[in-house]
Amino acid sequence: MNRATACLAAGALAAVLVVGTRAQGPADHPTVTVDGQTYTPASILARNMGTPADQETAFPPHRIVGNVYYVGTRTLSSFLIVTPQGSILLDTTYERNVPVIQRSVEQLGFRFSDIRIVLGNHAHSDHQEGDALVRQMTGAQVMAMADDVPPLRAMKPGGKEHPIDRVLQDGEAVVLGGVTLVAHLTAGHTPGATTWTMKATEGGKNYDVVLFTSLRAPGAVSPAVAAMLDRSFRLVRTLPCDVPLGDHPAQYRMQEKYAKLKTGAPNPFVEKAGCLTEARIQEAMYRAVVAEQNPHQQ
Repeated sequence: MNRATACLAAGALAAVLVVGTRAQGPADHPTVTVDGQTYTPASILARNMGTPADQETAFPPHRIVGNVYYVGTRTLSSFLIVTPQGSILLDTTYERNVPVIQRSVEQLGFRFSDIRIVLGNHAHSDHQEGDALVRQMTGAQVMAMADDVPPLRAMKPGGKEHPIDRVLQDGEAVVLGGVTLVAHLTAGHTPGATTWTMKATEGGKNYDVVLFTSLRAPGAVSPAVAAMLDRSFRLVRTLPCDVPLGDHPAQYRMQEKYAKLKTGAPNPFVEKAGCLTEARIQEAMYRAVVAEQNPHQQ
């Protein structure tokens, strides 16, 4: 086990202990096994969130592929897409992390003030709470999927109104500086959970980049949520993908891949075979949760 992987494992273990003490934490059942790895709802959440320190400590900022960069923390993703007409920031995470993201952007040699558009994967505070502050600091436009507008409007850190300058619909494109991101409604985790797709060029080759939202089912799956998730799992299987990313780094094994970055070596973030790994984990868990909730329907 390399150092990066060991750090992630330690953080996840600590988070499991924290989650286990929460009255409202997810259950430690059912259990599913995918590709030889066993998961429970609690272990998935712990893997995603890590410790409080993990959520707030910058991971070394780095280029993923082409004009796509990582500027988030150890366990909360934030992506910078750079264009000749300014940058797009996907996922501001917690408001308290905005200065952390700003430093990472600047360490890469870019200006935080050049952010023109702010996007998000889904309306939870660990992914989009910082939208208002980033808009205040940069003047960027905040855009969000229509179905997530109500929970975003209710997100008011420090009393700040959550800005939404453009409401998006499924399949709409966001264009800046020759870069096009397409919003795909992949609801279930939230009503407007959004998976983004774009193309990036590196070494004369074009790559399909998929910035997945969480596909994690809630603790209790209603028929309405089940319908959302069924549609979302079908949809993600149709998306062209060479570079899978996620709103939590563990969803695409960021630390493991980052440790393999070497000049002249193949880009470890290009992993077509791994594009649906996280979706398979989450769908297996979703099916298991539904089966546990409805044992007489099996």
